[in-house]
Amino acid sequence: MAQIELRKLVKSYGRNTVIHGIDLDIADGEFVVFVGPSGCGKSTTLRMLAGLDEVTSGEIRIGGRVVNELDPKARDIAMVFQNYAIYPHLTVRQNIAFGLYTARLSKAEKRKQVEDAAAILGLTPLLDRRPSALSGGQRQRVAIGRAMVRSPAAFLFDEPLSNLDAQLRAQMRIEIKALHARLGTTIAYVTHDQVEAMTMADRIVVMKDGRILQAATPMEIYDHPGDVFTARFIGTPSMNILAAQAEGGAYVPAQGAGRVLAGVRPHDLIVGGDGTGLRLEGQVTAMEPLGPETLVHFMAGPVPVTASAGAHDRFEAGQTVRAAAPVDKVHLFDPATELAIPRG
Repeated sequence: MAQIELRKLVKSYGRNTVIHGIDLDIADGEFVVFVGPSGCGKSTTLRMLAGLDEVTSGEIRIGGRVVNELDPKARDIAMVFQNYAIYPHLTVRQNIAFGLYTARLSKAEKRKQVEDAAAILGLTPLLDRRPSALSGGQRQRVAIGRAMVRSPAAFLFDEPLSNLDAQLRAQMRIEIKALHARLGTTIAYVTHDQVEAMTMADRIVVMKDGRILQAATPMEIYDHPGDVFTARFIGTPSMNILAAQAEGGAYVPAQGAGRVLAGVRPHDLIVGGDGTGLRLEGQVTAMEPLGPETLVHFMAGPVPVTASAGAHDRFEAGQTVRAAAPVDKVHLFDPATELAIPRG
């Protein structure tokens, strides 16, 4: 296992800088997830960690060693890609064993390590099959097994679940999280899926335009987003953000630019509620019955808003509804900087 340290890390392609001097510490044994939209720099950061992309400036340390000039194989890391990168002509056993190709171990020791990894990943009955006979989730477990047998100081995952269907993604999230709990190895994991980030990470690193906006635990980011982008990106459905002004002890939509930007998560904005933090009114545009609740979409002036109603509540398109949120669930942001305004 190993601590990972990034210091003023920059990556440029000619005059185009895509990573702007980021700093980050990943603790020994920590599961850190880099999340953000396509093009934010998360995969480029991971590729620099792996040694697949050169660092323009700054420093990467793994286990206390500066690794900027080291080849990927000398960094004591293992990387798992989204396209599995397993060999179609080899069996599961041979694919996993390929991770030990350069290891100075006896055949018996290699066989034991392969079989131990297969047992942990539930692949024992599949060891003699070829990839064409496996599901997407099973192929991804083979790729993880090949990385596992190397006993690396850190695992790097680059969107490993993006090619799987929704049910398999949910299953693999649980399996990878359980694997981390069992092995305790440092993991740096890249995804564009905020649900993966929320459910798997010890700490989430939110990136945008090659910069780190916030690095904190999932619930800290959910409860206390540091800026408008993070507030909207983390959480499903997305947080409502609108210009607002104080009126009668509550916030209401502002005329014009507004004194602040007010944010509230749809689950905290209750149709027919009596919260005193934010009050909105508008005409229904659509409903989404979800079982335990119903999401109600309406227009608060020019701003589309999503609120929560009871499981069996029904509304007609065009119907006027009122919704409110408690004061402690309202997030305030500076309209100029879009940074969070600390609660007084």
